[in-house]
Amino acid sequence: MTYRSPLLALPGAVEGGGPDAGVASHYGDPFREQRELSGGRAVVDLSHRGVVTVTGPDRLSWLNSLTSQLLLNLEPGHGTETLLLTVQGRIEYGARLLDDGATTWLIVEGFEAQGLAAWLQRMKFMLRVEIADVSTDWAVVGAVGPVAGLAESAVWVDPWPAVTGGGFPYSTVSEEEHPGRTRPWSEYLVPRASLFTAVSSLEDHRPAGTMASEALRVAAWRPRMGFETDDKAIPHELDLLRTAVHLTKGCYKGQETVARVHNLGHPPRRLVFLHLDGSQHTLPKEGSAVVLDGRTVGRATSVAHHWEMGPIALAVIKRSVDPAATLVVEDDGEKYAAAQEIIVAPDAGQVVGRATGFLRAPR
Repeated sequence: MTYRSPLLALPGAVEGGGPDAGVASHYGDPFREQRELSGGRAVVDLSHRGVVTVTGPDRLSWLNSLTSQLLLNLEPGHGTETLLLTVQGRIEYGARLLDDGATTWLIVEGFEAQGLAAWLQRMKFMLRVEIADVSTDWAVVGAVGPVAGLAESAVWVDPWPAVTGGGFPYSTVSEEEHPGRTRPWSEYLVPRASLFTAVSSLEDHRPAGTMASEALRVAAWRPRMGFETDDKAIPHELDLLRTAVHLTKGCYKGQETVARVHNLGHPPRRLVFLHLDGSQHTLPKEGSAVVLDGRTVGRATSVAHHWEMGPIALAVIKRSVDPAATLVVEDDGEKYAAAQEIIVAPDAGQVVGRATGFLRAPR
């Protein structure tokens, strides 16, 4: 059954497409919605997201054994994120994780919920855990900063771009200078039956569409599952070791690859931020080829029009691409010049304890 949010009944709502179908892409004025969302005066309907719960006394120790993040001492109300990896260290699922003392909530992309719940169900064995896909009962609302009108809801606070305990930054800027600092993101869990009332009754926040939230996400260099990830993606390529991976915790599937790439090598690809030529009055589609000297070196993974910076994108490209090169994004014959801003450095990685090149500390 195709999902349609009740908030599409609000004035001016225009439904999104692709992974964001079923909720509003905007309500008539995308740039104003961006400004208000950035300023903490708007909320975004993310009710097409999936929600999976894990209950039972073994829930945190069990999830800790399966995923990339250290969860054993996770305090109630404290949000984190974690990854489920393949044996080869490739990203299979990514979850925003919140525990309230009795239930662990996993917020995922809508297309992930059913598969994740089924995968977890197969891994129960004899442990005291219960898994449920509760996406039909709970909806997600996103915002920059706190929303007083949703204060009674469970809230996941995005750790990005802080380097969490056991994490490691692969970007070339300090945590204080990271653009993600201007986007303190939160996601609220709201009973789906009261979603329309909860949002429409907010006094200090108006609704904004996913065009606004996506533009702020891209500007914050924040990877998204299903956009920046593919069947080959490993956490190092997307700077996810800073928030989603604990490098010294116990064993989990994919840990060997994570440690080997971090300690002895470099990821084969790297996430990059692109400033696109805005003279064509159009934007390339996600998945468009990123080209250097006539050769495809990657793909544009997320594309947005920012209210201040203009057309911007995230792309995953080959590590060997010259960081100073001007790239071209090609889409159906249209070519968009793209200036790079480094996120993951070409020489990113610990490399047996020696930071070099872009990651070398200043004298």
